[in-house]
Amino acid sequence: MSYIKVSGTKLVDGKGEEIILRGAGLGGWMNMENFITGYPGCEFQIRGALAEVVGKEKSEFFFDRFLEYFFTENDAILFKSLGLNCIRIAFNYRHFEDDMNPRVLKTSGFKHLDRVIDACAKHGIYTILDLHTAPGGQNTDWHSDAGTHIANFWLHKDFQDRVIWLWTELAKHYKDNTWIAGYNPLNEPTDPTHTTLLQFYSRIYTAIRSVDPHHALFLDGNTFASDFSHFGDAHKQWENTAYSIHDYSVFGFPQSPEVYVGSENQKGRMRRSYERKREWMDERGLCVWNGEWGPVYARSEYDGAKTDEINSHRYQVLKDQLDIYNQDRLSWSIWLYKDIGYQGMVHVSRSSKYMTLFKDFLAKKYRLSVDAWGADDTYVRSAYQPLIDLIKQEIPPENQNLYPFPVWKMESRVERLARCILVSEFLVKEWAEHFRGMGEKELDEVAKSFSLENCLTRDGLNKILTDNATLVAGK
Repeated sequence: MSYIKVSGTKLVDGKGEEIILRGAGLGGWMNMENFITGYPGCEFQIRGALAEVVGKEKSEFFFDRFLEYFFTENDAILFKSLGLNCIRIAFNYRHFEDDMNPRVLKTSGFKHLDRVIDACAKHGIYTILDLHTAPGGQNTDWHSDAGTHIANFWLHKDFQDRVIWLWTELAKHYKDNTWIAGYNPLNEPTDPTHTTLLQFYSRIYTAIRSVDPHHALFLDGNTFASDFSHFGDAHKQWENTAYSIHDYSVFGFPQSPEVYVGSENQKGRMRRSYERKREWMDERGLCVWNGEWGPVYARSEYDGAKTDEINSHRYQVLKDQLDIYNQDRLSWSIWLYKDIGYQGMVHVSRSSKYMTLFKDFLAKKYRLSVDAWGADDTYVRSAYQPLIDLIKQEIPPENQNLYPFPVWKMESRVERLARCILVSEFLVKEWAEHFRGMGEKELDEVAKSFSLENCLTRDGLNKILTDNATLVAGK
């Protein structure tokens, strides 16, 4: 079997025939995220809190079982049955390196990653390896697992050096695996200088190529994979490289400016947003990969009688985005394969041990709006509005929007710092306390909630993905 390669604007197989990757992101697994699995704050915080409550040994047992159950061969079989052929695997650097023992490879990190790559390969599914979390935090959001809104990765060269080292080790390990479609070296960077990122990409390219000349690279644009405006001629030094956009539409989220009905005006706005993200590549004849996209969905426990109506609009967003992608024969990876019911193709059943254990806690998280992703701030807007009004009153307008503007407007910055960092910290211990007194048998039962047998499929979403996967040529 041959490696997938980048040829002009296309991905091709060993015979030079076009191959279109259609799949999903395996997020919330080797890089846990709060809205995906129901905890507050960042992964390192809840891991530390659980170790304090049940002890280090039991904590490690629980998270190992969670990783085991979250994705098994049965998940690969389901995924393939939907007509999809690629999974983007998000992982956290902490599985392979310890901050207190840097540049010492933790080979235990390969245990589950190898297992899932092999399970996917067995069923004809490619994988793309995505470093979703880097030392110091490569972006300003919770999923970089840094516990801060400052992306210190760009302020300290040693953080960058450690990622160079890590990818060299990963490339050594996976260089002969042709079922890996390629490497996505850094998820959603937010480099305020716009130039340090390019220097880092040149270094990571050289490091990976020194041990692995074969695998394709997928490089995210700056500012959450949306901005290539500073890339200039940088692509000329990078061979076998595609460029990754993340094409989320505002129409697919609770804070959409209007209800999406698929009008020509709305579809035009959606297309223009997408085209802006890929403009730099199109001007140069380069390959584009959509590494993340997709709406979130209403849940009956929170949205009540409006749930089905809301989701019908979200499915229309999904269909109209896919219409655009099909016209461009675009490879894509929708976010998300599995979660607790907000965005995933598969979600944990409300009757499972985990969901019943955390039912009231999840309702509190929703009321407090402490998850940044697609938050509905209905219950807390009045508490934060005075602070927003104060900033508008006292800070000159030209100073109100700080990078990563425009993705983070001033109001968003206040919300993310106050709700999603500050308030969420006060909930971390409460989350962990749910496990107090549990033995390994009970911990295993809770972790097993994430196994496919305890999950439900989001059939409306999956049917749309399956129908569209067959509309374009590819393998």
